[in-house]
Amino acid sequence: MTRSMLFSALMLFLILLAQGPTLTQARKPHIINFRSPNLYPEGITWDPLAQHFILGSVRDRTIVSVSDAGVVETLIFDPDLPENVTILGLTYDTVNNRLLAAINAIEPLPNFGALAAYDLRTRRRVFLSHLPTDGDDLKRPGPNAVAVDFKGNAYVTNSIGNYIWKVNNQGEASIFSKSPLFTAYPVDQESPFSFCGLNGIVYSSKGYLLVVQTNTGKMFKVNEDNGNARLVLLNEDMPIADGMAIRKDGVVLVNSPKKVWMLKSQDSWGEGVVYDKIDLDEARFPTSLTMGNDGRVYVVYGHLLEAFMGNSGRDNFGIEEVISEKENREDSVWIFVLLGLGLAYFMFWRFQMRQLITNVDKKTN
Repeated sequence: MTRSMLFSALMLFLILLAQGPTLTQARKPHIINFRSPNLYPEGITWDPLAQHFILGSVRDRTIVSVSDAGVVETLIFDPDLPENVTILGLTYDTVNNRLLAAINAIEPLPNFGALAAYDLRTRRRVFLSHLPTDGDDLKRPGPNAVAVDFKGNAYVTNSIGNYIWKVNNQGEASIFSKSPLFTAYPVDQESPFSFCGLNGIVYSSKGYLLVVQTNTGKMFKVNEDNGNARLVLLNEDMPIADGMAIRKDGVVLVNSPKKVWMLKSQDSWGEGVVYDKIDLDEARFPTSLTMGNDGRVYVVYGHLLEAFMGNSGRDNFGIEEVISEKENREDSVWIFVLLGLGLAYFMFWRFQMRQLITNVDKKTN
């Protein structure tokens, strides 16, 4: 290989290297700041048809939509719900184009626990399903998060009673899973969230549910057919685990008020590993995660501690994309690997072309 060829290859590599930071520069998270007086949202989901977020209020019977630009619109106001009811978990039912909302009345309000389904085309309620109690319940139930499968069946976590309800797409409700595993692990009674058990829940396309437990930091895998549960073996617990989201590539994200854990599994969640952690703004009290547009994951900052302390008057809240710097670095490495392979191929091509020209010249002469 001649000196001129080496010089050309070196120049090409330097040009590609100079472009590297431009190609791999970390993308800034998408941040949406919006105003809605006294909303205090806990649950969040994404409507892929209307292309907006949907949030509920822990203060009243209102559900709002929030656009990418932060434009807020009242989507649903249901006067048939008790006044001052809390709307917690939300999820979008792709089968029926419905919004599913877990509804709870916090003490000292009269007991009320239900799952509501709303047709997003007409914005009318399809059903309001009251969730049954178990005879062994010592405290009144606490409906919290909700997930939905590909048949339109909804699964709602009971954070107080540590079991899961199932509500089919006709609104018929039953207790689905009350595994003894859900109460098998020690709870720190001094923790401010010791009362909160099963919380965030997601449905996997492989046919099972994953659910996290706030007061133990554990994750469970639940069979969608019979409700049997097993502990997912993780490399660490996730204290005060709250919301969950699952990406199309199978990566699961779990948030607490302090951080987001990113987890993956090689055996369909017999075991799993936390491979990244992302700090959140604890002062703004994040609660839930959702999958947004283009597979991006977002967390809602609802300032719920203010609401639970009886404060009012706040009108500014936020939705923020969760981005893994570790994944960005790994993507950068792969880009440089591809650049190196491209350079090697170019060098090989140049060498082959030079040999071909030399052979042709010899034959011609």
